[in-house]
Amino acid sequence: MNNNFSKELEEENYEFYNEVDPSKPDTITKFVDDINKPRVLTPRCINSKGTYYEVEMKECYHKFHKYFPKTRVWAYEKSIPGPTIEVLRNEKIHVKWINSLPLKHFLPIDRTLHGAVDNPEVRTVVHVHGARVDSSSDGHPDAWFTRCNAITGIKFEHEVYRYTNDQQATTLWYHDHSIGITRLNVYAGLVGFYIIKDTLERKLNLPCGNYDIPLMIQDKSFNSDGSLFYPDSPPFPVRVKPSVTPFFLGNTIVVNGKVWPHLKVEPRKYRFRVVNGSNTRNYNIALSNNQSFFQIGTDGGLLNAPITLNEIPLEPAERADIVIDFSKLKGESLILKNLGDNSPHTGVLMEFQVVLPLSSEDTSKIPNILYPIKDHLEEHMATRIRTLPLTATQDDYGRPMLLLDNKMWHDPATEKPLMDSIEVWNLVNLTAFPHPIHVHLVQFKILDRRLFDEQKYLEEGILEFIGDPVPPREYERGWKDTVKADSKMVTRIIMHFKEYPGDYVWHCHILEHEDHDMMRPIRVLKE
Repeated sequence: MNNNFSKELEEENYEFYNEVDPSKPDTITKFVDDINKPRVLTPRCINSKGTYYEVEMKECYHKFHKYFPKTRVWAYEKSIPGPTIEVLRNEKIHVKWINSLPLKHFLPIDRTLHGAVDNPEVRTVVHVHGARVDSSSDGHPDAWFTRCNAITGIKFEHEVYRYTNDQQATTLWYHDHSIGITRLNVYAGLVGFYIIKDTLERKLNLPCGNYDIPLMIQDKSFNSDGSLFYPDSPPFPVRVKPSVTPFFLGNTIVVNGKVWPHLKVEPRKYRFRVVNGSNTRNYNIALSNNQSFFQIGTDGGLLNAPITLNEIPLEPAERADIVIDFSKLKGESLILKNLGDNSPHTGVLMEFQVVLPLSSEDTSKIPNILYPIKDHLEEHMATRIRTLPLTATQDDYGRPMLLLDNKMWHDPATEKPLMDSIEVWNLVNLTAFPHPIHVHLVQFKILDRRLFDEQKYLEEGILEFIGDPVPPREYERGWKDTVKADSKMVTRIIMHFKEYPGDYVWHCHILEHEDHDMMRPIRVLKE
């Protein structure tokens, strides 16, 4: 057999060599694919009006694993995840998001959901998650557009979005936000990193360049032919098919577009910007050698000071900015684990292989003070306190449906904060499980979590707390845009609506819940 033919077989004829069935995790070899830092998007032009980018959404084929066939996906600029948009604080940029997707979806569409009933099957709109931005560029669920903008939603205003980036340096991410099909479009591949940097961060001498790596963690399932699997019905009988399901848990883990990959590293410190990009699954991240690591940032940017941790939980859409020191692990391998999941598959995320030679002396540091500027928000400053229940009910087809404030998406906005107002929201979770709640436009602080008299609240509408407040967990005391609202507790957050009047949203970031009405409008008023 000649060498070229042998190589072709190794790369393309997987079954002869590995007997891999992508639908069966037991057959998939772990840690055979190396991952790299996602490429940074190059602007089309830079002029007096700012920096201009174009990002095209297209159907393409992606190799999730060395021994998988290529998989049909939808991607930004034909890459999974999409290219990283990297900007400086206060740098004004413009992005033209271009929909070149097919007119038919390759995942199952539930036509009973809001937005999917009588609108075109394939719609997109891009939300930069965590960005403080004008409402017309926020990626409102009803600002969707079809291929070539042939048809647009009622909130669509313009095809070029403007981002001012007037916020603390941080790791954001961009993803689809179309009404009724967000879960499908994100799962199909429409995600990417959006990173804001600033001069203060540069002075800290944190790991940078090749040693500053974003990690997008998702779970997926595949069919035997390597195509993406997504269920067309829930795990119980319903009268609708295809039907939305209350949750989706894949049987494999994908990091930066690769199934159970490895990353070759040098024996030095690395910074990892970790995003939970899964539809439903939460993670509790830890290292297999029980080594501690340093958390330096949350959703909204750097912490005031670093925290030493052995594990860090992440709900869907939450981010953690961490530093891992590999300097004493030369020649070793260690696994990034998902604690709390006993599966030999979804309990494993990726592997670090400390096998690269040290290219230069590691002079990076983890300073005692990261972000000395403290922007306090205290409860006594609030001009409005809202009590907002998270509830469970059934829809017209007998399917479970989760709601915010007992209202559906189409009900008129009831959260109408004034510009420059400070509000406290009491998120009263009456359901049996936690929900990651995301508020557009603002970064907030978690005040505390409290037990409450559920019966009194349900019968009399009176919110009566029980016992002492539980302060935010150590790893979530920075600025946040997504918070875990624990079951049977009141999670209290405080936020400042500083600027940008207009229409925004808040919702559960379990995407199956978001698409099935666990999303509500916010209208920020000038006065």
